[in-house]
Amino acid sequence: MCESSARSNVQVWYLVTLFILAFDQITKTIIVTTFFYGESQAISSFFNVVRVHNEGAAFSFLSDAGGWQRWALSALAILVSVMIIIWISRLNREKWLEGLSLSMILGGALGNLWDRLTFGYVVDFLDFHWMSWHFPAFNLADSAISMGAVILILDSFLTSRSE
Repeated sequence: MCESSARSNVQVWYLVTLFILAFDQITKTIIVTTFFYGESQAISSFFNVVRVHNEGAAFSFLSDAGGWQRWALSALAILVSVMIIIWISRLNREKWLEGLSLSMILGGALGNLWDRLTFGYVVDFLDFHWMSWHFPAFNLADSAISMGAVILILDSFLTSRSE
């Protein structure tokens, strides 16, 4: 099999990445243009749409660190994104689950990086809760990163069992 056909899925994975990035940015734009900062709309007994800004990392870690975290987290996201782009470019065609997971992680990372570089914070809007306990608000980029990580872990177990 020639190298170009073995790696022909690379474009598909980059398209998945772009789709996730675009969908993430479209949903965030809708939230920013529809909701004021802090505004919340109850959708069900366990879910709200809310506009919040996260200046830190996951679960608002480092959110009140004074501003340096914007650039440190951006640099980290750029470094990881470059590594994932290279990883995807070297995948063989049969590694489709790995390619899907990496493209999801990359799309989410780029979506949050875009926010961080553009606004200085990440726009979060999905708020799940139970009684008075609220899971930290998140966005579609975070969801893509999380689902991609789960799929990557699952793929590693499936690959190790088949070898």
